Amino acid sequence: MKIKIFFMAFMVAVASLATAQEKKGDKGQKMTAEQRIDFRVAKMQKWLKLDGAAAEEFAPLYKEYLQEMAILLCLALALTPAFKMKFWNCGAEGQALMGGLASIFCMIQFGGKLPNTTLIIVVAVTSILAGAIWGLIPAIFKALFNTNETLFTLMMNYIATQIVAYYVYIEGGGSNVINPVPYGNFPTVGNNEYFVNIAIVTVITVLMYVYLKFSKQGYEIAVVGESQNTARYIGINVKKVIIRTMAISGALCGVTGMLLVAGKDHSINTNLVGGQGFTAILMSWLGQFNPFIMVVMTGIVVFLRIGVAKVADTRKVNRAFDSMSATPIRYSDVLFWVWRAWLYIQKPTQRPLPTSE
Repeated sequence: MKIKIFFMAFMVAVASLATAQEKKGDKGQKMTAEQRIDFRVAKMQKWLKLDGAAAEEFAPLYKEYLQEMAILLCLALALTPAFKMKFWNCGAEGQALMGGLASIFCMIQFGGKLPNTTLIIVVAVTSILAGAIWGLIPAIFKALFNTNETLFTLMMNYIATQIVAYYVYIEGGGSNVINPVPYGNFPTVGNNEYFVNIAIVTVITVLMYVYLKFSKQGYEIAVVGESQNTARYIGINVKKVIIRTMAISGALCGVTGMLLVAGKDHSINTNLVGGQGFTAILMSWLGQFNPFIMVVMTGIVVFLRIGVAKVADTRKVNRAFDSMSATPIRYSDVLFWVWRAWLYIQKPTQRPLPTSE
């Protein structure tokens, strides 16, 4: 226990020193948020000893890494309350798609008619509501009729995909493509167009940790997840907890859809989420429902995904192998063995029962 406390104190001290150094910069002047990001990029370039050409290629890759990590982490955070309650929400893809659909609808319908700041607020509210409603549907059926939430949420993914496909077909004039919308987009901070996305997910990470760890609702989620009978015995309204928690889960998935549309693509298609909703399930489990551990796991997985794609592109692997036999399989192999290792660690040790001899 003392070693653990000492290690945590040491890490906090190191992080504090690093943060103080970043805030002051090289000339002892306080830097803005975007300047700190550029400072980190320059520091990593120095550590990696990159030349000019390599440094120019590294900087956008670093920002892409933070952006992809933010999206996957946001989906994992969205699933965590439901999973901790043992409600198997496999519908993050559909809930994020509906949030993205609400975003693009508002951006197209109200773009140019409302000030950009007001439009962003409208986009945020409608995206959260759309994701929450899409999460509430299976929650209500589970609470009232005890339906199978896994199948229900999976089927809701397909329905959401078809709704988005129909909207894209109508709005795109039959071309199945919606051109990037110039209204309602998140502002670029400094030279980082993904800064707002990263900042929003950072705030959500901290709030989710506080919510699950210290709030009454977080306690109720944990009790319902352990035993619904125990929860009823101590006076917890299990149906209310299920519906409320899935509304929160769906709302955060809707936020992810908003980040993808308003903060990245400025458009929408059926492949908006790109299957990350299912990867987020693994991130939530490997993080043991702890948002800060999930940050580490998400960072590792996104590093592997981007790194494998970069190596495949640089070494022309895609020319020698089919796209389904090179990058995706190697990436999924790593995830599979990490998952198996986690299950092995969680499995209780089998010991022979003592005999009377």
